[in-house]
Amino acid sequence: QRKNPERKKLKLKEVHLTKLLSTKVAVHSYVENLFRSIWGMPNCRAPHAVKYFFDFLDAQADNMKITDPDVLHIWKTNSLPLRFWVNIMKNPQFVFDMEKSPNLDGCLNVIAQAFMDSFSLSEIQLGKYAPTNKLLYAKDIPKFKQEVKAYYKQVREQPPITVSEFKGFLQEESKKHESEFNDAAALKEIYKFIERYFTEVSYLHVHTHTHRCIFFF
Repeated sequence: QRKNPERKKLKLKEVHLTKLLSTKVAVHSYVENLFRSIWGMPNCRAPHAVKYFFDFLDAQADNMKITDPDVLHIWKTNSLPLRFWVNIMKNPQFVFDMEKSPNLDGCLNVIAQAFMDSFSLSEIQLGKYAPTNKLLYAKDIPKFKQEVKAYYKQVREQPPITVSEFKGFLQEESKKHESEFNDAAALKEIYKFIERYFTEVSYLHVHTHTHRCIFFF
């Protein structure tokens, strides 16, 4: 070990990777279900919000004469999976009433990285010095990538949603949750924010009025 410290590091990495792989096997079905519930197509239809937004991006590409399919893939990936879903995966406390321990944080980062790699267009070259979290899902990523491409293709080929249909969808969603919003709690949070930043808010209020602007809270 004194002669070759790098060899010692590799041996330790092999031991840890073996233990991690056994853990991965235990939770793999849950991870697959999570991923496929995100890029799945129940009843062969994407959610209205996803379809409407992806069609908007397709229309923008047409307007700008962008024909490279990789550009659209990157737009859609950056907009929904990476900005929305990864944030929830890494921070479940945003959605659920739970504590996120440092150990749980590390595990969720590994799963989130596998999810991000599934949407990547670049081929990842893995060697013996590759990060352990990359090696854990190395065999699964190619399969996931194919599923992601099929998902984007299915959404694009789905019949478009009209503006009136989308507005109706939003109104229905609003009605479903109209009794869940706590006005008093929201006002309390706004009050706490204003109390903390009263000087800055007052300055901004005066400053905007001098320019004949209307400042809304």
